[in-house]
Amino acid sequence: MKIIMKKPGEKPEVIEIENKLSALQEAVGGYIEVLPIAEDICVLCNEEGKLLGLPHNIVLCGDILVGTILIVGVAGEEFCDLPDFMITLLMGDNDD
Repeated sequence: MKIIMKKPGEKPEVIEIENKLSALQEAVGGYIEVLPIAEDICVLCNEEGKLLGLPHNIVLCGDILVGTILIVGVAGEEFCDLPDFMITLLMGDNDD
């Protein structure tokens, strides 16, 4: 599926990742915590990231997220591609 991945200290990037729990867990480096940010979008991060002392990534809705995060689409109870318009909106102009 087509999503956005943001690693600490790096710019976000659009990636293709297999829509399997094991692939998502590998990407965030552990158990997944799901943080809904809209009806059809959520952020996935490492559930134990703060306990493990992972590096600061971003602040979202007043919460500090650490480690690698994934921004994915949601369809019902399943993760899916992030819509192209949302990728464009979230990525902004990253052609520095």
